[in-house]
Amino acid sequence: MLRNAFVLALAATAALPAAVTIEKTQYAGHAAYRMANADVELIVTADVGPRILRYSFVGGRNVFKEISAAEEEKFTGDQGWKLYGGHRIWVGPEEPSYTYAPDNEAPEIVVKGNVLKATSPTDVAGIRKEIEVELANTGSAVRVTHRLTNETRWPLRFAAWALSMMDIGGVGVTKFPPRGTHPEHLQPANPLVMWRFTNFSDPRWTLLDKYLVLRGDPGRSDPEKAGLHHPEAITAGYLLEGNLFVKRYKTLGPASDYPDMGSAFETFTSGLFVELETLGPMRDVAPGQTIEHREDWTLFRGVTVSEWTDAGIDAALGAILQ
Repeated sequence: MLRNAFVLALAATAALPAAVTIEKTQYAGHAAYRMANADVELIVTADVGPRILRYSFVGGRNVFKEISAAEEEKFTGDQGWKLYGGHRIWVGPEEPSYTYAPDNEAPEIVVKGNVLKATSPTDVAGIRKEIEVELANTGSAVRVTHRLTNETRWPLRFAAWALSMMDIGGVGVTKFPPRGTHPEHLQPANPLVMWRFTNFSDPRWTLLDKYLVLRGDPGRSDPEKAGLHHPEAITAGYLLEGNLFVKRYKTLGPASDYPDMGSAFETFTSGLFVELETLGPMRDVAPGQTIEHREDWTLFRGVTVSEWTDAGIDAALGAILQ
């Protein structure tokens, strides 16, 4: 199964000599580390964040959004926290004092084999953030383990929230749980969560029987957002200029355990980017305790979807998104 791509990639290359290089570099004005094998490369910040600013085939199109200084000023201004772009870990559900705690200082970087671990200083909310990136020796498989540690002296309740900012101009797609028929299936299957600004009549949305589709439009700065839950696993993709990014997250409980009315997945867009977001369940986190949240990533190229219908997506992406 493709959802086990990372495990299979590691098993297939376990007997091979290490083929992953991790080296210091400069990237988009940031001190950073480049992780690469013969197929793909990632850039992880070493001066802020942590952020994964780049994920691409070697020398190819970055699927992540890189926020320019002008865009940063327009979007975040003098709020203290910065987007920077790429992939990040946040504290959910969205609450300014925790979620928007700045992470503008250099993380501690530890490299061991094909693994890079970036750990931020404890932020003003008392949370320490960590992203661990493990790249397979060959192929595109990446495992990203996120950790949030309560460094306060009192218990806190929160969820891990992993957000990938995709460059604008592509199409995001995620699977609904399996559908059924009436009267054989009388119980509700999953929440589909709306925000007050969600407008499903917006042409950027396509709601199908099997899939939720959200397009990124650089000409539309008004935001759109929706959330959903899947009882087994979240599988979401983003197609940009023939490059397909896929992230997978195994859900850890029923919708009632999750923030934002049961959302294990959320997708958001503005005129700058489209976000694919996975969330962990709400947890009571004692002082000194750490929670983990894991995603598995893969990247494909030469992908086309003839039409954004159930049949069109099934034909082009069905085997990948299963």
